[in-house]
Amino acid sequence: MKQLFLSALVGAIVATGCGSVPAAAQSRTDQGEARKEMRAGNVLPLSKIESRHVDPMEAKGYQYLGPAYDSTAMAYRLRFIRDRKMIFIDVDARTNRVLRRSQ
Repeated sequence: MKQLFLSALVGAIVATGCGSVPAAAQSRTDQGEARKEMRAGNVLPLSKIESRHVDPMEAKGYQYLGPAYDSTAMAYRLRFIRDRKMIFIDVDARTNRVLRRSQ
């Protein structure tokens, strides 16, 4: 069952063309940049961003897959899945404002 889920997840990522941003492949530079910016007070802690956006999506039946940080945009991409359908919510790391939702 777990292999079937992972296979479906990989298929969904490839099908959406977003295979270039999985958490496992996220560059260490962006992760380090996110920490640096948070310590400097330039971006909000990830926990604050997640607390605002994850619970409502989980209430709708989506499973949270995790974040990816884009240091250039200073934004987090929160990734969700439900019924083999991926949803991405891009959130401004400075203001916690939703920049874009994509499916």
